Order: sequence, then C-alpha cells, then structure tokens
Amino acid sequence: MIEPSGDAAPGEPTLAPPEPVTAPGEPGPAGELTEAMLEALLFVAEKPLSRREIASLAGVERAVVDARLGDLEVSLRDRGIQLLVAGDRVELATAVEAGALIARYVGADAIRLSPASLETLAIVAYRQPVTRAAVERIRGVDSDYTLRSLLHRRLLVELGRADAPGRPILYGTGFEFLERFGLASLDDLAPLDVEIAAHLADDGPDSTAAEA
Repeated sequence: MIEPSGDAAPGEPTLAPPEPVTAPGEPGPAGELTEAMLEALLFVAEKPLSRREIASLAGVERAVVDARLGDLEVSLRDRGIQLLVAGDRVELATAVEAGALIARYVGADAIRLSPASLETLAIVAYRQPVTRAAVERIRGVDSDYTLRSLLHRRLLVELGRADAPGRPILYGTGFEFLERFGLASLDDLAPLDVEIAAHLADDGPDSTAAEA
C-alpha cells in the first residue's frame, strides 16, 4: 500500500510499513469470539478444530474458547446439529435422531457392522489407547483385518505408538465413531458391567504408553 509521508517531498509516495504477521500456532491479534462466530467457524471447517486453533484464529484466550463452546453446546441441545468433542478437538455433526432421514436423503443406509467389528470397536472404545495385541488377547482371535476395516471406515484412528518392543500402533476411536453412535464425547459411553470391565482390564502385560 502506498501512502504519502510527511518526510517525503511533496507529491512523492512512500511505502507504508508492513502489517505484522502471526506465525502459525501463535495467538493472533486481540479479537472477539461470539457464540454465533464460533458456530459459523465450525460449520465451514472441513475437519475437527482444536481449541488452540480456534483461539489463534479468533485472537482470544483459550478460556474464551472454552466458555463459548460451553454456550454453544447448551444452545444446540434438542437441535438437529450437535457439538462433538474428542479430547482437545471439536466439530459440528448432525444429531443422531436425524440419522435415518439424512440417510434417505443421501440415498444410502448407514454402513452395517459385523459382530466382530462391533466387538473390536467396543474394546477399543473402552480401553483406548490400545494395541492390536491387547485387542487380540481380549477377543482370542486375530483382529488385523477387523482393525484395518474400522480404520478404513474412520471409526478408529491411529493415536501413536506404544513405548514397547516393536513400537506397536496404538488405536483409539475417531469422530466418525462419535457421530455413528450419537455420542457428544467419550464421557457419554455407557458404564460397563463390573465383570466385563475386569475382563477388558486383564489383558496381560502389554504397555500402552504413548510416545511423547
């Protein structure tokens, strides 16, 4: 941008100083984040956004993002859109009650899961992060194909690698899992029977400590 300067000769233009640039991941300039602005941002986002990303984009503190997310979650109750939360990331999704109607609109029913897939998915959901070896010890059968199938459907995601010999992959549930089963977060999972919980926990000396 060219602007006249008091130090320049009359009629002689000079360049204005460049505006400061915010490095990726750093807080942006002071701004604001209303509930409506947050909803619009999540609506157009093509992927789940972290709270840090939202704070940086809006130029506000993390506490402001947390407060607006709480407000938005309350506002969306009993609506056709819900807020999904997985750790630090959030996104908007259609409410589970509208699933059948939306499936008819797009011309496809929800993907049906086999008993083996449902069993594997349940183990990962309640034990995550978990390795394939741990899943197979609990199920008693090879689970490589089932895990790969669930990864392909994005119901499971790779969370990292365990701090154990061979550095096995750690699996967890993704946003597709929350959407498919109508959960806002993993906190909404139904409590397990004591006997089943003990069985899931007793899977042998397998370390599932994630890489830092």
